[in-house]
Amino acid sequence: MKKIIIFIAVAVLLGGGALFYVFITERKISVDNKKVSAQTAPANAGSSPKPAAEFSENPLTGQKCARGNKRPMAVMFAVDTVARPLYGISQADIAVEMPALTNGITRLMALFSCEEPEEIGSIRSARHDFLPFARSFDAIYAHWGGSYLALNLLNKKVLDNLDALPNPHDAFYRRSDKLPPHNGFTSFARLSAVAEKLGYRSESQAASYPRIKDEAALSANQNIAISYPYPYNVDFAYDHKTNSYKRFRGNEREIDAGDQSLVEVKNVIVMTAESRQVNPDYNDVDVEGEGKLAAYRNGEVIKGKWKRAEEKYDPSSKEDNKYYFLDAEGREIGLVEGKIWISVVQPNQKVELTFK
Repeated sequence: MKKIIIFIAVAVLLGGGALFYVFITERKISVDNKKVSAQTAPANAGSSPKPAAEFSENPLTGQKCARGNKRPMAVMFAVDTVARPLYGISQADIAVEMPALTNGITRLMALFSCEEPEEIGSIRSARHDFLPFARSFDAIYAHWGGSYLALNLLNKKVLDNLDALPNPHDAFYRRSDKLPPHNGFTSFARLSAVAEKLGYRSESQAASYPRIKDEAALSANQNIAISYPYPYNVDFAYDHKTNSYKRFRGNEREIDAGDQSLVEVKNVIVMTAESRQVNPDYNDVDVEGEGKLAAYRNGEVIKGKWKRAEEKYDPSSKEDNKYYFLDAEGREIGLVEGKIWISVVQPNQKVELTFK
């Protein structure tokens, strides 16, 4: 009898233990599932849905994006072969390139608004010839020091700018894997955060440009060759299938070191302007007034002139400082919605269009 009682007690204990194990296991699975559900559920689950990002038009490119009407960041880039490939260059909404020395090396300024590169560089010094473009596009100007011609103007507060030499709020940094002076970098997030801390205006006041339909006018590929001296010579290869212009420099594809994408734009504008040497280190390009122009878009070339009022650098001035791109009849040339590359060339530098 005693053995039977012991057997029943053991059975009850084992059965209870099994039931307890099942209960605990099921509870654990339930808790884990709740954790997974919480991790995978939308961030706004159980609360009012967050409004979707509002897209508005970028006045310079006509594209709609989350930062549409915010001021762009204009960053000075190196063009030296040792600095290539550049970081962030394919994400620029607009880029401006021109001689940094007469008949010599070029330099470029890239403007970022719709796209926000995680890394931008290498960054180089300010040049006064780029300031009218930065002001016309209502950009915040980022650079690493500059020529005395540029710094004299910037020190008078003619333009909201971010200089890497004083480096406000650590807007810029140096990469240890690159040699100076080509190791200066930043990011869009850094520039935006510092501009906000400095109290710079965020809404754009830039004038817009007329738009035309994004539609290839010709079913043939082309090449625009800009005869900056090698290895700064530039080609824009037009692909009629994508209706875009792909950039080559020094006979090699212009690749973005950040995402390995090819620089590709919808509009190429070639401005002709006189250039003169100021001293052995700097020159002066006539980017105010007017001059010859060729605008390439949709596989077509429209020739005319560019025009811009002489810069007064007066914050209270209400004068129109927009760059106008005009056809032979004086009408504004329509641009395709999308990225723009502006190449400023000297009168002696050839620009050749060939068909493939």
